[in-house]
Amino acid sequence: MSRDRAVDALRAYAIGGVVLGHWLVTGLVLAGDGGLHQASPLTTLPDLRPVTWVLQTLGLFFFAAGFGSARSLARHQGGTGRWLARRSRRLLLPAVALLGVGAAVLLAATVADAPDDTLAVGLRLAVSPLWFLVPLLLLVAVSGPLRAAVRRWGLVRCVVPAVAVVAASDVAVRVLPAGVAVAPVSVVAAWAVPYLLGLAYADGRLAGRRTAGLLAAGGAVALAALLAVGYPVSAVGVPGEGVSNLNPPSLLAVALALTQVGLGLLARPGWERLLARPLPRRAVTAVNHNAVRIYLWHQPVLVTVTALTARGGLALPGLHTAPDGPAWVLARFCWLPLLAAVLVTVVRTGRRHGSADGPDRWRRPRGGALADRSAECVPARAQVYDHRRSGRADLQEVIAVRDSDPPSRGRADGQPR
Repeated sequence: MSRDRAVDALRAYAIGGVVLGHWLVTGLVLAGDGGLHQASPLTTLPDLRPVTWVLQTLGLFFFAAGFGSARSLARHQGGTGRWLARRSRRLLLPAVALLGVGAAVLLAATVADAPDDTLAVGLRLAVSPLWFLVPLLLLVAVSGPLRAAVRRWGLVRCVVPAVAVVAASDVAVRVLPAGVAVAPVSVVAAWAVPYLLGLAYADGRLAGRRTAGLLAAGGAVALAALLAVGYPVSAVGVPGEGVSNLNPPSLLAVALALTQVGLGLLARPGWERLLARPLPRRAVTAVNHNAVRIYLWHQPVLVTVTALTARGGLALPGLHTAPDGPAWVLARFCWLPLLAAVLVTVVRTGRRHGSADGPDRWRRPRGGALADRSAECVPARAQVYDHRRSGRADLQEVIAVRDSDPPSRGRADGQPR
């Protein structure tokens, strides 16, 4: 009941944008020797690059992470160290599972004499999503000090230094000779901006449509100015181009995050009306409960499906062919339902075999009965009627009942079970 449904919707949209974006811009071309080579439709179809502004949603992801950290830290009763350990475990355990399964699959593929190109592409795409753990864990670790800083000095004074670091990194990338490595400090600084916005929003500092409108307008103006001075149009990296807006994240990535957060908060009434319906609410809840698993497994699913279907030697349009035209994009859209079905199966399997102490597991009540049974079966002295035990999956109301209170008892008995 204390969850912010609009933030849940933004997080679900962010995860969906990342997954859809990667599946659409990652082409795996079947070569004559049976190996797979990576290609991008953004190279041959430059008109599609503005679409990445909608699909590159990492700013929304870090905004929701900051909001969730602030709410979780405020509710936590123990020490900060215990909170940080629990929060880190929820991020690291799915990553460890991915590495373990990936190592086993890689070993099996090597024994099966899979082409070296396929193994290299599969390993690179499977490991690449893990980069986000480093900035996210660092920001989670300093959530307490960042929250205190926002409360003491205000959001603007906390955001400006992070933006300055990203600007300095952009200048260094463009001024230094090619091949000179630049310290990846902007990776943390850039995503600290939406994370700070999430912390501030959790404290009620971004409430109101006027603030959201100013945030969206300011981000849009910054986007236009950066494009005018020569920043790349694509919000993600394009093979063959020397400068990327995502690796390392540039000022355009920060401006895009500000714009997306502002527009997302402006759309809050629409999100709330949408999530008042049972089916969208259940879908958003499922995505939020499995956000990390979905993010980590979507690229391995793409590689696995593509590699297995390539065993027959036939190049399937949109899956094994070169992304050289609009026909490839249309064919790739036709493959998305299959990829989504496989991803859902993998995520559900991993959740079913996950740790029993996870936040999304059913807990066993004191009476020993399973939590998905009716409340009447719990042999405890105080029976509790809630939507997970005695009602539909979309029922939001929780009623605590005492036998000595006939009105509340009658109200609970009137609920569907």
